[in-house]
Amino acid sequence: MFSSDPSKRNSFQRCICDGDLVIVYERHDNMKAIKVKMGSDFQNRYGVFKHSDWIGKPFGSKVFSNKGGFVHLLFPTPELWTLVLSHRTQILYLADISFVISYLEIVPGCVVLESGTGSGSLTTSLARAVAPSGHVYTFDFHEQRAALAREDFIMNGLESFITVSVRDIQGEGFPDEFCGVVDSVFLDLPQPWLALPSAARMLKQDGVLCSFSPCIEQVQRSCETLRNNFTDVRTFEVLLRMYEIREGRMEVGRNGGPMLLKPHKKRQHLSSEGECEDEERTTIMVKPCNEARGHTGYLTFARLACT
Repeated sequence: MFSSDPSKRNSFQRCICDGDLVIVYERHDNMKAIKVKMGSDFQNRYGVFKHSDWIGKPFGSKVFSNKGGFVHLLFPTPELWTLVLSHRTQILYLADISFVISYLEIVPGCVVLESGTGSGSLTTSLARAVAPSGHVYTFDFHEQRAALAREDFIMNGLESFITVSVRDIQGEGFPDEFCGVVDSVFLDLPQPWLALPSAARMLKQDGVLCSFSPCIEQVQRSCETLRNNFTDVRTFEVLLRMYEIREGRMEVGRNGGPMLLKPHKKRQHLSSEGECEDEERTTIMVKPCNEARGHTGYLTFARLACT
């Protein structure tokens, strides 16, 4: 994550220290967040990895187990944290997160309000976007969930950029101390239209709001309320399509016929008549994944109307 210590901001120049959080990368769909502790070890199917062997190595290092297996030790960026965090609620993923930060016009120094905190997936990315001089104030009505999120932010070294509070924003609205001083507001609530009047009072002139809703009926009702104080209302649905990349064989016909992509097989030899049969060479095969992540939610953006 983004550290307030200037000497620790560049992960490529940092070495792993006792107490650091690292992402243990086995493969793209198998990663774990581990707190480094002298004297501890990490076990997986590749063997036993001693934490003492990790300390002093730069992030990104390839480390080996007692059996010769290996993993990579990665810096805990918000993108990687989203893939390994505990799901206490449904979370936002990278496609929606990047879109939200872009359309909310969040830059270093911004003050951002968020409700609700949930599992903290978006909050960690918001913190990096506003650092080093901005701040994210996030609210959740569930006390235990807020406490767990606060622990995660401390573990990631983000406590200086994030303040977690317990508050029912739908029923009480945002605290009056933020009136007119907020650059952006993000809402992830069952009834976001109840919080829109309060959000409008919090925003600076020309401030931007985003509401995330899984159902189109929520979007319709929110848009009706947004007409009172906001302009430039837009709704988006972001769909991510992943591609699968594999190594295969490219077959070239003897007579210069069309080339076909085929899976791995043994190289063919000369025929009994001495004729050269089909020739093969390795190539990369790319195709859409069979299981694509579909609908997550609708993102509705609006800009506070100038008065």
